[in-house]
Amino acid sequence: MAVQLRKSFTFALRSSFLITPFVTALYVALLFYKGDLDWISPIIFGLIIFLGCFVIIQIRVERFIYRRMKKIYDDVSLLESTSFSSKPVTTDMRTLTQEIEKFAKDKKIEIDTLKIREEYRRDFLGNVSHELKTPLFTVQGYILTLLDGAMNDRKIREKYLNRANKGVERLIYIVKDLDLITKLEVGDLKLNREEFDIIELIQNVFDLLEMKAAQKEITLTFDMEYDKPIYVNADREKIQQVVSNLLVNSIKYGHTNGTTEVSVENLIKNKVIIRVTDNGEGIPKQHIPRLFERFYRVDQSGSRSEGGSGLGLSIVKHIIEAHDEKIYVESEVDVGSEFSFTLEKTSNSPE
Repeated sequence: MAVQLRKSFTFALRSSFLITPFVTALYVALLFYKGDLDWISPIIFGLIIFLGCFVIIQIRVERFIYRRMKKIYDDVSLLESTSFSSKPVTTDMRTLTQEIEKFAKDKKIEIDTLKIREEYRRDFLGNVSHELKTPLFTVQGYILTLLDGAMNDRKIREKYLNRANKGVERLIYIVKDLDLITKLEVGDLKLNREEFDIIELIQNVFDLLEMKAAQKEITLTFDMEYDKPIYVNADREKIQQVVSNLLVNSIKYGHTNGTTEVSVENLIKNKVIIRVTDNGEGIPKQHIPRLFERFYRVDQSGSRSEGGSGLGLSIVKHIIEAHDEKIYVESEVDVGSEFSFTLEKTSNSPE
């Protein structure tokens, strides 16, 4: 391990200044006793003693401190993946103190991060278990009922098999969403970027969700009439999924006779921002930082009456980040929510 000796001579100087007068005084006394006293030899003797003491003390102190400092570095190096152990050993106490304080601070941050991840892992496993066991138990219940004799009744058989099939479809839906998020996270899912009209895409999603919105008497609309197309460069299929997930959420948690409004605005020269705004129930502020976590739900009661896999917003976030873009959320309880995300605008779009 390399040594970085940032010399600090204060201790050696002070010690030499203390030792030299004492030894020189003894030497003068000895000369006086012998009757051979003069003024030059004590000065020369004092200088020699001073320099000798300084060099010896300095070297001994450096070695003494270095051995102990190296022990600290070696002990710290037992911790894996630490940058502290790779640094040269310093015998300067101020520098060492700063390095140790920085090391301790970094380790505290690392430990806090690990605790947060562990908490997130527990929540995630609990949520996955909850999401999967509900359809699994449903399917199992219908199959066991059929095996216990209900299979002989044709009407009950068809009814229960259809319900069991819905449970299996829900399981497939959850697994597919999890698979999509995993691919997005590891970068295994390639984006098929192309130029397309974002206004046309949003209108297509409006048409697809028209019946779902009509069931809750919610109006899907643009903030204004867009006469000209606005072209963006992105993965058309994935952006359609983003818009669809955001609109489905606004319908799920919107009030009856409510409105969900979509706007497309120029942000900077080569960017547009798409805003999805509703006048629904809104989201409490304490939940907003965790909205995009897998399976995280604002409603902690465990109710799943609105359906869905609980992965919609997490998928949205990962798709947008895969495009190297940003997603934002603003919400106020009993007022509504606004989700917005940016996309790259192409040169064919109107200014």
